[in-house]
Amino acid sequence: MPKLIIDNREITVPEGTKVIEAAERLGIMIPRFCYHPALGSVGACRVCAVKCLEGPRKGIQMSCMIDAQDGMKVSTTDAEAVDFRKHVIEWLMLHHPHDCPVCDEGGHCLLQDLTVSGGQGVRRYQGPKRTHTDQHLGPLVAHEMNRCIQCYRCVRYYQEFTGYEDLGVMQIGSRVYYGRFRPGTLESPFSGNLIDICPTGVYTDKPSRYRGRRWDFERRPAVCLHCSLGCHVTVSARYREVVRQEARFSESVNGHFICDRGRYGFPYVNLPERPRSARVDGTETGWEAALKIAGERLESAAWKTGPQGIAVVGSARCGLETQGMLKRLADAKGWRGPVFDIDPAAANVRTAVSRLDSDLRVSLREIETADCIVVVSADPLNESPMLAPALRQARRNGARVAVIDPRPASLPFQFDHFPVAPDDLAAAMAILIRKCADKEPLSELGKTAVRSLRGVSDGADIPDADGLAALYDDLHDSRRPVIVCGTHTAPPEIPGMAADLALLLRIAGPRAGLFYVMPGPNSFGAALLSDPALSFGDLVSSIEEGETKALVVAESDLFGSGIDWDRLQNALNKLELLVTLDYIDSQTTRAARILIPTLTAYETPSLSINNEGRVQQSPAAFRGGDPIARTGGGEHPPRAFRRDIPGREMGAAWTALPTLGGRNPGSAPVNLTAWLGDAHPALTSLPESSDFPPDGVRLPLAENAGERFQTDRFSHGEKEEDALTLLVADSTFGTEELSSLSPILKELTPSPCIQIHPEDAAEFDLSTGDAVRIDTGAGTAVLPVQTTDRIARRVLVIPRHRDLDDRLPRERRTVLSKTAIRKATEDA
Repeated sequence: MPKLIIDNREITVPEGTKVIEAAERLGIMIPRFCYHPALGSVGACRVCAVKCLEGPRKGIQMSCMIDAQDGMKVSTTDAEAVDFRKHVIEWLMLHHPHDCPVCDEGGHCLLQDLTVSGGQGVRRYQGPKRTHTDQHLGPLVAHEMNRCIQCYRCVRYYQEFTGYEDLGVMQIGSRVYYGRFRPGTLESPFSGNLIDICPTGVYTDKPSRYRGRRWDFERRPAVCLHCSLGCHVTVSARYREVVRQEARFSESVNGHFICDRGRYGFPYVNLPERPRSARVDGTETGWEAALKIAGERLESAAWKTGPQGIAVVGSARCGLETQGMLKRLADAKGWRGPVFDIDPAAANVRTAVSRLDSDLRVSLREIETADCIVVVSADPLNESPMLAPALRQARRNGARVAVIDPRPASLPFQFDHFPVAPDDLAAAMAILIRKCADKEPLSELGKTAVRSLRGVSDGADIPDADGLAALYDDLHDSRRPVIVCGTHTAPPEIPGMAADLALLLRIAGPRAGLFYVMPGPNSFGAALLSDPALSFGDLVSSIEEGETKALVVAESDLFGSGIDWDRLQNALNKLELLVTLDYIDSQTTRAARILIPTLTAYETPSLSINNEGRVQQSPAAFRGGDPIARTGGGEHPPRAFRRDIPGREMGAAWTALPTLGGRNPGSAPVNLTAWLGDAHPALTSLPESSDFPPDGVRLPLAENAGERFQTDRFSHGEKEEDALTLLVADSTFGTEELSSLSPILKELTPSPCIQIHPEDAAEFDLSTGDAVRIDTGAGTAVLPVQTTDRIARRVLVIPRHRDLDDRLPRERRTVLSKTAIRKATEDA
């Protein structure tokens, strides 16, 4: 390891460390524009100049371009280096517009900081400035090209890191231009990171433009709630509403960046239709009064029907505290539940949680170091967007990436796609498991694995079965293989088979890893704390049969479950009491007899568990209350002093639940970690809130806790010959519950369509652009056709869309007969 001296301070660093990084470890921040830890070195801006006094190199050098070497003596304060940097900054400012007072970057602009610190207070150049025409880049990013200093960060991030090519560099010399060939919306679902990565104000946040400077905001760290990955963000709030969200660095999860769904999915907090007043039988009332009435009515219901006549329901978007309190309440009162599996994929999630042990699991950042990755029954870009750039970094480092999924998967890099039909996924996995079981030193374990596959096809009739067999050779020869498995549309046996394969690979030699993609931000916690003996379908049946008379629903929209809407509505109408606690306007809140509004994760501290079993903490970003824009009716807020915050009477759901159980308001336990440990043994190791590390705490998962090599593989039953399988899939924008409420993202939500293989389309005399009428079993929809040969045969894919919610089956997979689909004619 090389040892060098920087500004008379000695440091030893790993081989290959750049001088700029070595200085940063000493707390010495060398100026930089083009250098970024996630992008590496390029030497374009020349502002990181230092002087090498001794060692292999001498004189002025760019610190981002030279490796630290033994015997180096480097000065960042040498007069020659300081003068060099000063002149670089001066020529970068020649054409800058000096519009700091109206620039949204003003106050946290790297160019502004370095110009001031470099002593550039007066412009000596008096000639005409070069100017550019700005472009429209869509609803998220504003473009001000005149502020550009040609650092190349934006293009390197956009093209090299994320893999999209519609934004690039054009022209030459002083006319260099960064933008699109034609104005238009940026194609990358990670385009918002341009705002963070630009060292000046070329790219700024369009939705929050002119709404405040950084010092005007209440800024707090938080965890993204728009998929199961749990990326780290920084929240900016002002005037009692969330104004913007930015990426926050996490070494273990998302690195430096986030997706646009996570960046712009927050407006559900600010919506005018958000429930802010408690309601009892349609009449507004005080929050604590509503809680008291709800508690009394629940007590009365329990006296008449017994405790089993009351049930509690939560969801994967509930914080861990709310999930734990629902379990605590149900256990203490003898009520049914809690039920968290309103998502049809909940059974798959429970399997995934039971099979994920501490030795196999990998983090999102660890995926970037894998050298062979198999993605099974997952669509990374649409289900958990930040998984896509992690896979891309692995591919850039030489990894092979293969996707085994019936949907037309799209990723921003070259990968191998095996479009295997849903009913053949088990056979495809069996090919890999059987080949792995043949390897030494598996012996008896391998024989057990093979026995577990009795009744599973050998996969000979799967398209490109030979390619799957060759894929195993790459898996076996790799040193760090990773199996990524989805749970959204996966057949029930696939999560377990993915764990079997990862376990066999690890025993056979490679340091294999396992990574599950789950449907919600706290699906892991829901799987840990739910009642395994009671499903949501069972609960609905008990309501229909009159066994359940009262229902408590916490932060869950029951109409997002796998139950037919008409059946569910009829069941809810039979209830004597429906108590709903939530912060979004939904069909469930509108159906409630008693509605109790709650605080969001931005307004109250919250814990969540991401897909790898990492418990993460989000402190409150602001204290909540009605936004000033609402209390003032768009004008100046009322000029009156008051002792409270308007609209702040409500509290967190987990603090309200004890009152429903008969306790006094405010009697929720203070020591969260203690009672969460009572809810589940895995939660006993949680630290106190004040001691939570920035990257969270990984739960200690029991090794191979779930059943390995199941011998009772699931059967999908007989399927009518030539029948079609309808998959209701996710989209990057418009399908996730909270972000789909964002007005910002609605422009990016794709129009509904149906995807089909060209050969299957020809059977129905269909081609791209034709309209097709499809009877989904839940309703009839007319949709435009999109043909693609990247989809499995006999499979139809319809991305979920808010305009189709009442006509799509709630199950993610539905078998349809050929008569269910026909070409729509103008007179039909």
